[in-house]
Amino acid sequence: MNLSDVSAHLGRWGDPMPQEICTWEGDYIISYLSRWVVPEHVLNKARIAAINFHPASPDYPGIGCNNFALYDNAQEYGTTCHHMTTAVDTGTIIKTRLFPVFPEDNVATLLARTYDEQLILFYEIADLIKNEKELPISDEQWTRKPFTRTEFNKLSKITPDMGKEEIARRIRATSFGTWKPTVELHGFVFELKA
Repeated sequence: MNLSDVSAHLGRWGDPMPQEICTWEGDYIISYLSRWVVPEHVLNKARIAAINFHPASPDYPGIGCNNFALYDNAQEYGTTCHHMTTAVDTGTIIKTRLFPVFPEDNVATLLARTYDEQLILFYEIADLIKNEKELPISDEQWTRKPFTRTEFNKLSKITPDMGKEEIARRIRATSFGTWKPTVELHGFVFELKA
């Protein structure tokens, strides 16, 4: 396969989708840590496949995946390549790469290993595409509906009625660099400091 005719689009959270994506036509759409939900009319223009590399295992579709895995004290996590549909993180799974979650993991360490494994998975799938091989179909299935921004925001809140263990789980699951969970007390919201 000739991979010389490739167009790439980068964006940050909140950036609008580039207009040229709407007029694109070609064999594959490959979404890798994309900030956009690709519209159906664009997905339908992929002659062979529209695939996404999701930075989580099939147990954690949607947003805040690694945060929920840490909150759940998951023993295993991973990365998933799947066909794209109009509903985020619901398409048929092509392949996954799984790895253990360690008790000492936090958001930063889990994300770092996830991105390493995601890149390996990308190379595996890109090699199949380059050599014009059929994409596999995994036996794995999504196990739940995708997590939403509302659910993620709720995970990031601590209230006075929570026990010590619950607070510790939320801090572990949502502390990353300057981002910390917030504390709600008598209608006021306070940010935790490192």
